[in-house]
Amino acid sequence: MPRHRRAVPAWLAHPFRWQRLPVPWAAVARGALCAGPLLAAGIAAGRPAAGVLTALGSMLAGVNDRPGTRRTGIVHIGLPALAAAFGMLIGASLRAADAGWWVVPALCAVGFVSGAGSVAGPVRSTAGMQMLATTVLGAGMPLPGTPWAKALYVLAGCLWLLLLRLVLRSPRPAGGPLSGERAAVAAVFDALSDALAAVGGPGAEPARRRLTAALDRADEALRLRRLTSRLLRRPARPEERLLAERFAAATALCEASVALLWEARPLPPRVAASPRRFARALRTGEPPGRLSAPENSSAARGAFDHALLDAAVAFARERPLPPPTTGERTPPARPTGTRGALGPAARDYGLRVALCIGASTAAALLLRADHWYWLPATVTFLVKPDLGPLFSRTVNRFAGTAAGVLVFAAAAALLSGSWWPAAFAGAGGALLPFATRHFALQTGAITVMVLSFVYVGGAPEAAGERLVDTSLACAIVLVVGHLPRLADPRRRVGPRVTEALRSTERFLRHVLAPRPAANQEAGIGAFAARRLALRRDAYRTLAQARAAAETAAAEFRPGRDPGTDWPTVVAAAERIVDAATACAVRLDRGAHRPGPEESARLCQALLAMADVLEDPRRPPGTPQPELRPVPDCATLTDVAAELERLREYAAAR
Repeated sequence: MPRHRRAVPAWLAHPFRWQRLPVPWAAVARGALCAGPLLAAGIAAGRPAAGVLTALGSMLAGVNDRPGTRRTGIVHIGLPALAAAFGMLIGASLRAADAGWWVVPALCAVGFVSGAGSVAGPVRSTAGMQMLATTVLGAGMPLPGTPWAKALYVLAGCLWLLLLRLVLRSPRPAGGPLSGERAAVAAVFDALSDALAAVGGPGAEPARRRLTAALDRADEALRLRRLTSRLLRRPARPEERLLAERFAAATALCEASVALLWEARPLPPRVAASPRRFARALRTGEPPGRLSAPENSSAARGAFDHALLDAAVAFARERPLPPPTTGERTPPARPTGTRGALGPAARDYGLRVALCIGASTAAALLLRADHWYWLPATVTFLVKPDLGPLFSRTVNRFAGTAAGVLVFAAAAALLSGSWWPAAFAGAGGALLPFATRHFALQTGAITVMVLSFVYVGGAPEAAGERLVDTSLACAIVLVVGHLPRLADPRRRVGPRVTEALRSTERFLRHVLAPRPAANQEAGIGAFAARRLALRRDAYRTLAQARAAAETAAAEFRPGRDPGTDWPTVVAAAERIVDAATACAVRLDRGAHRPGPEESARLCQALLAMADVLEDPRRPPGTPQPELRPVPDCATLTDVAAELERLREYAAAR
């Protein structure tokens, strides 16, 4: 597989990448009403320490204030909030016990747990990072109060932003309590229209990835809604079941659309515009209107038109279908988070975090034992691999910190009194949701806010020291982060790619399995629902693998070995899932079903490739089967061809 040559190395170009996102005005308003007013309230009440801690908690919660439904916001903000409060309790207890140099092994232990748990998912990754950060701050910041009081103040600041999120929200579409979930499902139909418009063009694969991300967000929103219903011990309301049926129709449409993407035949504009009518119907409550006329020019087009008709029927219903019996429920796809949290990638990342935190804490205690916390706190954010490549993080962290220090130092020289830091904290809180576009901008906003907290806490001279500490933190992370074992991307990316290939194999095996008899309608429905769940799981793990692979590809590698081209491997696995989806659509339309021998050979080859990529130095656990074209099944021949290309690439590394 050929590599794409770049004029500028990826590790050098990555620090300048800027995400283009809409401005979250509701989150900007919430940010302006959090840290600044809380800090001002503490100053006015004569309790500056309480104001600093609550403002700190609201700042940490503001980092997690992302678009989504109310329930996803509660999870994405609430779980890290509990972790931050627990970290503050640990750190403040260490300070109350006057641990001295024992704080170094204690922070190493917290760093290892934080790092190892971070690989289990984005929410737990954020929770682990914030737990470590508040542990460092609690152990180092000289603020009065008991450990329990400090932890409760931090939690109160987080809960204040969460309360504002429930009150200050973006304009809601039609749907009342289900407005957030309706918006998430509507976004799936919009992404589906964009993907159909890109069929046959260079933007087809990126559009399919955006469609997968929209499906994952909608699936998470509806899953949290169902979880809430179970916790409250109440049955699902009719409008909830009706929305779930429309999401199932969207999922079936997406499967047929992937088959159209695989055929790569450009579609008429009226076909691509049809799903957007469903999105408008979800947002306004009006009927979707006229859809594109059916056309049986290919199996994929016929499947799409059939799914479009099913979606129109689902939108025409005013009451949901009767709920399925217990025996017809679809078993969920196997979760992968626990395995990742206990695997080698978790141990390696936990070890990297522990070493970086230990080295930075020891260096800070040697340099200035009174204000040592900034250096390890900076390392906490620098060592996070899901915030970008290491070199890019260090460059942007230093640039953002320098800009924040300069702005705050200029304000301190020009302004007087005790209230202006609260105004700066409010401005930084308002900028924080917008600053997610670039790590340097986010770092600058956080630096201004933290310096405001430190100023109110009794250290007005701290700005210059922060720049020196940030420079030392960047140097420590660059050295420790490029140690031979800890810098090996195979240890971090390999397990994710392996899990993605295993999820792909589970989906392919289900596609090739014999279908239930035609007279078993319940069995056919459960079979199709299980296939859609496995396909979503395959694409979800592939998206996680792609994110890790793109980060690894942009890492600075001091040696001459360019390493594994992980994005190429992930792209090949994505094409295998696309081909398997197209195969499933054709089999549903009466195509020849391969025999068990051909099916087993393809699944065995995929598992063997997963074994090779899991540890390239270990021979595969099963012999590599011979891959031949599958008779009378063109899409499975495409699967075999993609597997052969993947095997040739792995052999040539």
